[in-house]
Amino acid sequence: MDTSAVLLKGPKDLDVDTLALTAPGAGDLVVEVTHSGISTGTEKLFWSGDMPPFPGMGYPLVPGYEAAGEVVEAGVLTGFKPGDRVFVPGSNCFEGAFGLFGGAAKTLVTNSERVTRIDPKLGAEGALLALAATARHAMAGMNKAVPDLIVGHGVLGRLLARLTIASGAPAPKVWEIDPARRAGAQGYEVLHPDDDERRDYRSIYDASGQGSLLNDLVGRIAKGGEIVLAGFYSAPLSFAFPPAFMKEARFRVAAEWTREDLAATRALVECGALRLDGLITHTRPAADARAAYEQAFTDGACLKMILDWEH
Repeated sequence: MDTSAVLLKGPKDLDVDTLALTAPGAGDLVVEVTHSGISTGTEKLFWSGDMPPFPGMGYPLVPGYEAAGEVVEAGVLTGFKPGDRVFVPGSNCFEGAFGLFGGAAKTLVTNSERVTRIDPKLGAEGALLALAATARHAMAGMNKAVPDLIVGHGVLGRLLARLTIASGAPAPKVWEIDPARRAGAQGYEVLHPDDDERRDYRSIYDASGQGSLLNDLVGRIAKGGEIVLAGFYSAPLSFAFPPAFMKEARFRVAAEWTREDLAATRALVECGALRLDGLITHTRPAADARAAYEQAFTDGACLKMILDWEH
């Protein structure tokens, strides 16, 4: 089988190409993707050429780890059937291209254990499940506190705020320096950092990916407070030790989601506790991938860009 796929051949060298797919086995699914999302974190670093060394990386690369589609072929060992609506967190199914992510393609072959059933009513929002699970992973589990301050009102920051409210915790404050991005809050306050005088936050989640903010954030936590690094940082991080020493600051790195996070997040969405509306701001046909990726990474008004493979 062949498929149309987004192919990143090098920094800012991206287009839609035709690639051969590996043959499916008894435990595999063939999925026709309808929508795939563009990540403004890790994918942007690959696109710009700023990604630090990472296992499995290299060019040419099929990007994308946010794909929603329909099963068209199911192996006998999968437990799925054609017609099932699923979320696919990427795939390594391409001949002649790295599949570190591998979700931005019209057709995917993937092991069924990687796939999660989703409600067909979600439509394009089904592609947001991985990002929502990433936010959930940062917050859920033992010895983790929900945020009372979130830095950045992009999609990840909004999901962190929505999950905090869904957990029953008090609504967090959210910092955002871009006036255009302060809109869209659902039950919480968004303000410029200069308008916030508070300096006793217990748990600050940085969803901005701006490592230069660490010293400012240390100055905003209570003694023994925690700073959670929820973004992805391309440059080494550093901070002034004396202020962190005085605050007995704690730093925690939030890694990628697990299957447990995916299942829990899907349940929250299906029961209505977590809403995914208002996060997708731009949609383009997959054939316009080159322009779509550039806009996703350079247009501040673009919260989330979705590629439409269906139409």
